[in-house]
Amino acid sequence: MPVDPIHVLQSAHRPVARSQVDGNAERTLLIAGATGALGAEVVRRLAGRHRFARTLVLAREPIREGMRSVETVVAGTKPVEQWPRISADVGLVLFEPARLYYDRERALWTPEPSQLPALAAWMRASGVQTLAIVQPHDQGRLPEALKRGLASLDEAAVVALGFERVILIRSARKPVAPGFANPLERLAAWMLSITRFMVPSSEQPVRASKVAELVDLALQVAPPGVHVAAPELVWQSAQGDMRALVETWLQPPR
Repeated sequence: MPVDPIHVLQSAHRPVARSQVDGNAERTLLIAGATGALGAEVVRRLAGRHRFARTLVLAREPIREGMRSVETVVAGTKPVEQWPRISADVGLVLFEPARLYYDRERALWTPEPSQLPALAAWMRASGVQTLAIVQPHDQGRLPEALKRGLASLDEAAVVALGFERVILIRSARKPVAPGFANPLERLAAWMLSITRFMVPSSEQPVRASKVAELVDLALQVAPPGVHVAAPELVWQSAQGDMRALVETWLQPPR
């Protein structure tokens, strides 16, 4: 059953024992794009399990919070560059749009890919030292040379902002249903649909719960620097011992 992030934000208050909170106990997490299945899983895992002392979620309009240590920050209608600065230590950016059948989910703010440099600069100015980005891509379409490095000038600009840690997770997404102007286009699409079976299994989309778990583990163990999770690593992490794989991926060179 899908988890509604609004339900997570409005869950009952309950005290949290200090022993339940990890090394991020005194840190603040800022989430941009807590929408869609992935956003719901991230909120449930990071905020619901109290990974941080305080969690801020960007929203389009005020939301009544119910969970201890979770607050919403209204983004407003101004450009990102004009937002007032806030205080946060860890930033998380997701690009999954709100689901149409969750009307209340539309109250949360979701960035567009073109807003990434401005959003990252605003987070950096707000004190964020660690930035994690889940960057979706069309399965089987990302060139091999870009899978394990910076894939665009926007990503390079984000890294140049001076974060202590930047974590890029390249997660394959399901193909978007195309629109057809005429029957010939529909026929051509049907004839070419066989190509979807030619995409390697290692580049198939991974369940949102597994991507959220990967984000959680990466935030816990990543050393300083830039770390990029290729689509194959994201898929492989969902197949077995994820913690062991993440620790191997993020192990600093000797």
